[in-house]
Amino acid sequence: MKRIRFKSSDLGPLLLCLLTAAARTLAEQEVENLSGLSPNPDKDIFVVRENGTTCLMAEFAVRFTVPYDVLALNGIDLITEQASISLPRGAQIEGRCGSSEAELRVSWSNDAYTFRLFFLKEVHDSKGNEVWKISKMQFVYDTSETTHFINAYNREWDASPRPPTGAVTARVTGKHTASSHRLSALVTPAGRSYECMATQTLTLISSDHQKGVTVSMADIQMQPFDIKSDFMFSEAYKCITDQREQLEETLPLILGLILGLIIVITLSVYHLHQKMTAHQPQLPRDRSMYKNM
Repeated sequence: MKRIRFKSSDLGPLLLCLLTAAARTLAEQEVENLSGLSPNPDKDIFVVRENGTTCLMAEFAVRFTVPYDVLALNGIDLITEQASISLPRGAQIEGRCGSSEAELRVSWSNDAYTFRLFFLKEVHDSKGNEVWKISKMQFVYDTSETTHFINAYNREWDASPRPPTGAVTARVTGKHTASSHRLSALVTPAGRSYECMATQTLTLISSDHQKGVTVSMADIQMQPFDIKSDFMFSEAYKCITDQREQLEETLPLILGLILGLIIVITLSVYHLHQKMTAHQPQLPRDRSMYKNM
């Protein structure tokens, strides 16, 4: 019976494979779409967990406004229509967690639509304070999907002639990708979640002739890093719009309290003054009476 001998040079790749397999086994990932728990039918809830611990949570309502081409009645010109697309409750999700980078991927309608959010944690200032943000946003859509893109014109002419005839051909192109450029959105101090009830609007540039795709997100709460409790957001960092609206709501109350306090103080001073002067002797107003005093 022959013995199998391993060379030292063979042990490196073998150990690497074993470690990779062990890491994959240890880093078990779960993704959950909990949108059915939301009382708001337009709001979605997504959770990514690794090793039995929540590492990414996202709640938001989102709507995409996508321009697309439709052939005019004359059969020659193209006109632009708008498709309004929202996330369905049964969307499929994938996620990736890390110490400084994370990603959430949501797809639906047999991958006709895919929405991807890329998160980044970085040092914000010279003091070493860290923040996290959305560093990239991407929306993939298919204009050949007729639920939202009605009568879409999905042909694109290839200007390069085909030998030997030199004919110019047309190909069907329905799949397009809209992406952000140098995005820095939802900037939040590390260790906290981002919360914003107000609508946040971003414009992505599409591969479909550089058309602008509008992404409107509202009722947001997200945290891609440093989640301390399972299925629970950390302390919320409210967006500037919500802070301003909260101030506008409380400012009349504060001003009313200050005004009421001023009135009470004025009346109290007046009452005290009247009480102190009531027992003082009154000087005669007629000067002739001074002679008898």
